Amino acid sequence: MRKPLNVPYKIYLSENEIPTKWYNVRADMKNKPAPLLNPGTLKPLTHDELLPVFCDELVRQELDNDTAYVDIPAEIQDFYKMYRPSPLIHATYLERALDTPAHIFYKFEGNNTSGSHKLNSAIAQAYYAKKQGLTGITTETGAGQWGTALSMACAYFDLDCKVYMVKVSYEQKPFRREVMRTYGASVTPSPSMDTAIGRKINAEHPGTTGSLGCAISEAVEVATGTEGYRYVLGSVLNQVLLHQSVIGLETKAACEKYGIEPDIIIGCAGGGSNLGGLISPFMGEKLRGEKDYRFIAVEPASCPSLTRGKYAYDFCDTGMVCPMAKMYTLGHDFIPSANHAGGLRYHGMSPVLSQLYDDGLMEAKSVEQTAVFEAAEKFARVEGILPAPESAHAIRAAVDEALKCKEIGEEKTIIFGLTGTGYFDMTAYEAFNDGKMTDYIPTDADLQRGFDSLPKVDL
Repeated sequence: MRKPLNVPYKIYLSENEIPTKWYNVRADMKNKPAPLLNPGTLKPLTHDELLPVFCDELVRQELDNDTAYVDIPAEIQDFYKMYRPSPLIHATYLERALDTPAHIFYKFEGNNTSGSHKLNSAIAQAYYAKKQGLTGITTETGAGQWGTALSMACAYFDLDCKVYMVKVSYEQKPFRREVMRTYGASVTPSPSMDTAIGRKINAEHPGTTGSLGCAISEAVEVATGTEGYRYVLGSVLNQVLLHQSVIGLETKAACEKYGIEPDIIIGCAGGGSNLGGLISPFMGEKLRGEKDYRFIAVEPASCPSLTRGKYAYDFCDTGMVCPMAKMYTLGHDFIPSANHAGGLRYHGMSPVLSQLYDDGLMEAKSVEQTAVFEAAEKFARVEGILPAPESAHAIRAAVDEALKCKEIGEEKTIIFGLTGTGYFDMTAYEAFNDGKMTDYIPTDADLQRGFDSLPKVDL
């Protein structure tokens, strides 16, 4: 018999319950993520070596494995109040549609103009750039949510913003591109002919639709070659997972406020920002032996870095100008198919999440895009929110887990991250509704070509 939960449909924290500190999960990890390596020396990168690429304070955050809680500056807290706290929503209509004994909740991060969770880190990185006296920053973007968020943050702090957008998304998602331009950013399809690395990639891969790895290379080249600029990244890095921990901290506070005990916590995984942010404080409890949870990372079958990748040192970018990170990777030369989950088309995974996965502390599964859009459509019809293709991967896994509960008659509480809206992704929904969407799963031979690009690192 399914037990009713005495909780509101939408759980909102008060403004004074917005976190004032970020949580650094690395502080509680027994096995710390492996250090970034200098590709020239194959030695751990030092603080001084990272300064030409990243803002000073962000370098400190990137390398800090020991400080559990980091104060959120007052200016960032004030900005957060524009759209935080975000609601934890009890998906009662989805539960009813599935006829499941499971209780399903989702943390909704789409209630700001950027349409996603990305603004949590964008405003922090722009703040530190402005505080350092920089004039501009460069970045990459996949589906465009990070680029949109960063353009908003740069406009707020009066910084120039140069965005290199993965070419397939630049063409598929013109309206998200125009939001960036509305906020003052310049947007260039990647790989472009404007940079040395872009020209090299175009020559080696004629007609390529691009990848996040390509766009990263171009953005780094421009940042390091332009006085007063630094590069910022929307996922993967330790500093990004730190900023995104506001998602998990709010979720945990809402659960404690209403006595919700999650059994399973699910997030989509491309580079790891939203999954890492959602699970961090819960993972901290697991690492400290206080509680136990199942964590599930969900990735596209067309870009399966956790489920089919190798745990190895690799370049973070296709052009091999960035540091090397030990992570689950398909190889920096792997170019994913032009699927509709643009924000998940990255060849690697966060070193933090890679270490946690390798230690057996979380699970991973890959799903095909037609199955993802089936779940997205069902969710939209019953819950009234059109989800982004990236977030819909988490919906797919949550639905599958809820149906398993129905099959075995077991009551569990599931929380997933709904970290973006799909209102600029209508080309993808059109392809699904017209029956033109196809699934692509790379063969072992396809993956081997990417693995062949892995650098030889013997540590």
